[in-house]
Amino acid sequence: MRPELTTDLQVEQFNNYYWLKEELQAFCREHGISTSGSKLEISSRVEFFLRTGRTETPSRSAKANNSKVNKKMEFQADLSLDTVITENHRCSQSVRAFFKTVIPKFHFSTYIQNYFKNNVGKTYRDAVEAWHEEENRQKDPSYKKNIAPQFEYNQFIRDFYADPNNRGKDRTAAIEAWNEIKKLPGSNKYTPSL
Repeated sequence: MRPELTTDLQVEQFNNYYWLKEELQAFCREHGISTSGSKLEISSRVEFFLRTGRTETPSRSAKANNSKVNKKMEFQADLSLDTVITENHRCSQSVRAFFKTVIPKFHFSTYIQNYFKNNVGKTYRDAVEAWHEEENRQKDPSYKKNIAPQFEYNQFIRDFYADPNNRGKDRTAAIEAWNEIKKLPGSNKYTPSL
């Protein structure tokens, strides 16, 4: 049986169970911890709090506060294919509008957001090339998008359907299996039945 998320919870127990982002945010609000960021960032803050009794500042906020001037400069700059991706790059409406002039179907996919984050120093021209490369990869019938670690449910459902023993089973069966595994301690990864 899954324990309640309280200040008395041991870190090992916290890490052993699946928590909804909403549960983590509710805990954070109750204890004055920032609720911003991804589920992984929030989980890290909750774990830090359970371990130390202290709150930590989210890294995004710290970076954002330290770089307000840089961000203003970036947003005011004229965007072109030669625009360099900076550490403070933001996926703003002006950036979206620029890319739509070059790639009519452009949207901020997880892939392209990660590209911006992981390719500081490259240019928007490089980002356009990366977008087209990803588009070509997606045309391959065997292509599967990477699922980020915080999307455990999505990964579980994909793995459930990949198991030949589940052929013909509907979404209800997959969700029931997910609801069972997330109550248990340990990994929430799907393991094929033998």
